[in-house]
Amino acid sequence: MIDISEVHAATDTLARAFEEYKSVNDRRLADIETRGAPDVLDTEQLSRMDETISRLQNDVTGLKSSMMRPRTSGAALMPDSAHKQAFLHYVAKGYDTGLASFESKALEIVNSAEGGYMVPPELSDRIVTRQFDTTPMRQIATVMSVSSDAVEMLRDTSEPVAQWVSELGTRADTDDNGIGRIRIPVHELYAQPKATQKLLDDAIVNVEEWLIAKVASKFSRAENNAFVEGDGIGMPRGFTSYTAATTDDDTRAWGVLQYVPTGASGGFASSNPADCLFDLMHKLRVGYHPDAVWIMPRAVADAIRKFKDSTGAYVWQPSLQQGTPATLLGFPVVLGEDMPAMTAGSFSVAFGNFKEGYTIVDRIGMRILRDPYTSAPFVKFRCTKRTGGDVVNFDAIKLLSFSAS
Repeated sequence: MIDISEVHAATDTLARAFEEYKSVNDRRLADIETRGAPDVLDTEQLSRMDETISRLQNDVTGLKSSMMRPRTSGAALMPDSAHKQAFLHYVAKGYDTGLASFESKALEIVNSAEGGYMVPPELSDRIVTRQFDTTPMRQIATVMSVSSDAVEMLRDTSEPVAQWVSELGTRADTDDNGIGRIRIPVHELYAQPKATQKLLDDAIVNVEEWLIAKVASKFSRAENNAFVEGDGIGMPRGFTSYTAATTDDDTRAWGVLQYVPTGASGGFASSNPADCLFDLMHKLRVGYHPDAVWIMPRAVADAIRKFKDSTGAYVWQPSLQQGTPATLLGFPVVLGEDMPAMTAGSFSVAFGNFKEGYTIVDRIGMRILRDPYTSAPFVKFRCTKRTGGDVVNFDAIKLLSFSAS
């Protein structure tokens, strides 16, 4: 159980670190203004402090997440439930010692022809929890569970034309041609960890924890990349894979995202570098602002942390209150290391309401097939799930292009 005093201590440390950071950065900016170049020692110190602040921010976020994480109630929390123990015995030993007797009570599906058992509810929930904590897109996007191979929804991107008319004036019919269909299929994702039977037999090894860590790590890394950069062929389609243009929402074709240039190829403009961030924020319609967030890799966040607005105030602020993340121009910042690196023309920063703009679809259920034969003396665990993802609202997500125009 996390004590509130731990959160207060962590936030106090972060606040002091950021005040020191601002002091050093102010000195660096003053040197640039007076001498034309910063002091090398200040630059090196800021680089070290960037790492420290990122670590402290992660500590604060981790403590807050632990305090707010919901707990499962009822039998799912019982570590020694008969069903769970029978399933884990199957994972370790490879044969059924009474699991079939619980089939009608807790097991979702048993497919004897394939030789695999569905993961029991308590273990499957823990894997999903690990993914939620480690995958940024799952925290900010809409996540749906389906029992079919795809989800379909309607989109309405236009509205009937309204016209003023006199009492006896001619009233022509108006068209509404904005109705369309969005289809998000699910794609198979698999992980195949393996271990020797001797290792599984060792009483010191916690088979459950090992299996959860292996599967969650592999699935999270694959999903992280696909939700951001996936091409949609046999995998989810990432939002940075779409064509982008500078045109506004009213004139831009549906299926094309809007971007704002930084003013410099592969970086921020040398003068007023924060201006592009203001421009990007203002391109998002106000109706999407309540749940809007920034997403970027840590390297870009380290650069933005040094920026000030026209009044001399820092545009980035650390999280100092329980339940609130670090903010940029007042909006939460999510660190996503699968965002493209800061290079010429890259979309390394996005801003938007991802709950409206991006949907992740999970096929209900997860399967583990134990294979002790094909790689003896290793035992393979073929773990599969089906997941999809795609942009559903192209007005709700804006991109920052590291380009001159």
